[in-house]
Amino acid sequence: MATRRAAPSPLAAYVLHHHDWSESSLILELFTREQGRIAAIAKGAKRPYSQLRAVLLPFQRLTVQLGSRREAQGSEVALLRSAEWAGGGAMLGGAALLAGFHLNELLLRGLARHDPHARLFDAYAATLPVLAGGDDAEVAAALRAFELCLLGETGVLPELSRITATQQPVAAAARYALLPEVGVSLLPDGPSGATGPAGIHGATLVALQAALSAGDLAGLRQACLGALPELRGQLRQLLHYHLGTSTLRTRALMVEVQKLID
Repeated sequence: MATRRAAPSPLAAYVLHHHDWSESSLILELFTREQGRIAAIAKGAKRPYSQLRAVLLPFQRLTVQLGSRREAQGSEVALLRSAEWAGGGAMLGGAALLAGFHLNELLLRGLARHDPHARLFDAYAATLPVLAGGDDAEVAAALRAFELCLLGETGVLPELSRITATQQPVAAAARYALLPEVGVSLLPDGPSGATGPAGIHGATLVALQAALSAGDLAGLRQACLGALPELRGQLRQLLHYHLGTSTLRTRALMVEVQKLID
């Protein structure tokens, strides 16, 4: 007797990006909790009466089922068999929409396909509501916290509570640089400013590392909140270096929008 093949297990997923595959179908970039980043074909998703059309939206948690993989446009993709809305907040808009696309761009550039990161998936899901309902400082802290989570989960973030070269604990009152090829490095004493050291206080680095080690996303956001200007510049260097780009498209767009507002 022929054995019946078991149905594929459902996956928790978000749509990061999509592009046309044919007149009626899409290729999706999905971020799943169980299998990481996946490319999938959504056949017929562009048709006016397709059930998928109203479901495959960014920033909305989905439950998806995937079929066999196949070759399309030079890469291996899976067939999207079904997708259902699994709950979530209101659609992002305005500045929150740009911030959400920033998260998506980080995941697209920073994650290899089929490399699961369940903690990063959970951090993404927990960050979206903050983008939708937080004030400017809270949103900025949420973005910095997610960037730290991404760098940590992909193994390129040094231990923040120790000087990388010597492995000595950082001092709370000293200031440190977070450099792509050096890691945590002590800055010389002197006034902060245009000609002096900026960097990050050791106390902040210790708090960030403690929150990262504990998987405490709320604590990580709180630690970021007190050092937003310093973290923004330091993390931008790390991201550009490890993502292999000199400019993130969403960040550049945010800058242009802010100029128009000002």
